[in-house]
Amino acid sequence: MMTVLNDGTVTAEALVLETPVSFWGGFDPVTGKILESGHPQRGHEISGKVLVMPYAKGSSGTPAGVAESIRVGTGPAAIVLGKPDANIAVGAKVAAQLYGINIPVIVVTLEHYMVIQTGQQWHVDTQQGLLNHATA
Repeated sequence: MMTVLNDGTVTAEALVLETPVSFWGGFDPVTGKILESGHPQRGHEISGKVLVMPYAKGSSGTPAGVAESIRVGTGPAAIVLGKPDANIAVGAKVAAQLYGINIPVIVVTLEHYMVIQTGQQWHVDTQQGLLNHATA
């Protein structure tokens, strides 16, 4: 069902991106909003969300952007990917090591990926191997 790239547990609202966003220049680390010109969700805030994107965008600057956004509290609460990405995983692991803040980063199958919708509450628990739609 899922591959764990970084441990963590969270329940938060999902934000499903139509296209990936770069963590190095594609969003504002002060406000947590997507800045990338031409991005379909430009202006949307990723802070505190279960950020869902098909794959990552960016390269060597990505880990720094991910870690810094987590440190200052403007990053996502969790990241769900359709394809694995070492740079996203490294950024989350750096934040866990340096700042003691763990956010789950997982890769899911296409079947599970397609079920997640923006605005829904999702529970991610990497220790239990869970990705569930949260019910009230």
